[in-house]
Amino acid sequence: PPLIPIPTGTAGLGQVIGASSAALTAMFGAPTADVREGNARKLQFGNATCVLDAYLYPKGKAEPTVAYLDARQTDGSPIDRASCVGALQAGRRK
Repeated sequence: PPLIPIPTGTAGLGQVIGASSAALTAMFGAPTADVREGNARKLQFGNATCVLDAYLYPKGKAEPTVAYLDARQTDGSPIDRASCVGALQAGRRK
């Protein structure tokens, strides 16, 4: 399915959109998957609640940052992206 940009004003997502890979790792821990294709990179984070895919792209020669997010429950069912971000952050704080 095509990736849909999400508004940066959405609660919980503003700190993720535009974040670097290092910032994502600080927020969510080590990624469960790290896939590179050309100059794009996908980092995947997950816990018992959901899986979050973060798609990073460079702007010019700058470090790649998150341009798109996709989220799903561990059984593949849809979940709100902000809810997944919150669940991953809550799990990280434990």
